[in-house]
Amino acid sequence: VQLQASGGGLVQAGGSLRLSCAASGRTFSTYAVAWFRQAPGKERDIVAGISRSSGSTYYADSVKGRFTISRDNAKNLVYLRMNNLKPEDTAVYYCAADETFSRYRDGYKYWGQGTQVTVSS
Repeated sequence: VQLQASGGGLVQAGGSLRLSCAASGRTFSTYAVAWFRQAPGKERDIVAGISRSSGSTYYADSVKGRFTISRDNAKNLVYLRMNNLKPEDTAVYYCAADETFSRYRDGYKYWGQGTQVTVSS
């Protein structure tokens, strides 16, 4: 499966963005999908994840209550709605997919190219 992330940009603190992850391939619904982010000089960490059927979701503590992950398997899309953005959310955001959900970067075979999110104070 090939992934392409989009929707990043520059936003003021308190603002919102919606990231999209578009996937190719007819079997997208058989993959769990996660969003990771990487700030300069830091590790790539998970932000949110969603199971194949949307039955389960996961959020990092730092984004709980502000970010929402969802998917539309009919359109091969996964979204990350980000509200009340903070300067510390500034990072390159990546979507990733694999057959099972993992909280860890090494658990994913397929990656999108990343989209920059910058939150100004």
